[in-house]
Amino acid sequence: MKKFITIFISCSLALSAGAMAQQDEAQPTPKKKQQEKAHAPREPQSPAHPQGERPANRPNPGMKAKEPVTAPPHPRAHVPAKESANATPNVNAQTGQQHKKGRNASKAPPTANEAANPAPAATSPQAAPLANKPNPAAQKPTAQTKKLDTQAVQKIKSEHANFQAQPKPEQVPAVTFSQSRTISGSEQWQGQNYVAFRSYRPQMHDQNFYRSHYSRVELIGGGYYYFNAGYWYPAWGYQPSAQYYVYDGPIYAGRSAERLDRVIADVQAGLQEQGYYKGEVDGLLGPLTREALTGYQSDHGLYTTAAIDEPTLNSLGMD
Repeated sequence: MKKFITIFISCSLALSAGAMAQQDEAQPTPKKKQQEKAHAPREPQSPAHPQGERPANRPNPGMKAKEPVTAPPHPRAHVPAKESANATPNVNAQTGQQHKKGRNASKAPPTANEAANPAPAATSPQAAPLANKPNPAAQKPTAQTKKLDTQAVQKIKSEHANFQAQPKPEQVPAVTFSQSRTISGSEQWQGQNYVAFRSYRPQMHDQNFYRSHYSRVELIGGGYYYFNAGYWYPAWGYQPSAQYYVYDGPIYAGRSAERLDRVIADVQAGLQEQGYYKGEVDGLLGPLTREALTGYQSDHGLYTTAAIDEPTLNSLGMD
């Protein structure tokens, strides 16, 4: 029995000694560690970083590389669809990212004065009319500027078929003769239809002169007029007692060569239909009639002659 116990104890001691020997071999002694460290090659150190400190952009071989994390965009940030041509790059020294300062860059919060006085909204110059220029279409209804139809023109002409103007010097004063007078603004009226206005000069002659130069001279509305190349002109000096002229210049009569007072009456009635003329149809080309003609011509893109010319008579449909 004692022999068996002795053998058992011996075997246990032998096993314990073997296990301790293996552990000592697996764990090197401090002296051995120092020797291995002394013979190991040294890693080159970057001059930009102190010894023993690893650069931030160099991966740690003992750690698993992490995927870059992208910060979510700021909720107030606005990403423009196209960078400004004048954008200036701004490089951040820590992150190495580039930002561009453009027109869509996020702005600083408004100051107290900016918040109290906000900038007015921009308006399109093509959508809003000029402040100093009236809009004729807005001042007059569409029905007033609509061209007269054929039936309306025929009705007006039939009403004035036998019309004869009467002088009214108290209501419509007469003008005086001036040999050097020219029609103001006529030098700017271009085209063949305005030659009579550009070349007009008042002339004073006797009856013999007018009868020998013009085949048609008539007393109309208190004064004598002669007809030449589609226009009526005042015949100054034809008869000194009948020189009632309210307008000194040519008046277009159309291809039908109607009497002067009937043409004026037709135009006055047509301008009344469209809301331009508010006076009486008297067959006299006085200040009210000339003012109405100016408004009509301006609204219809014609030269503002303030007289009855061929383009105006054609626009009214009365030629």
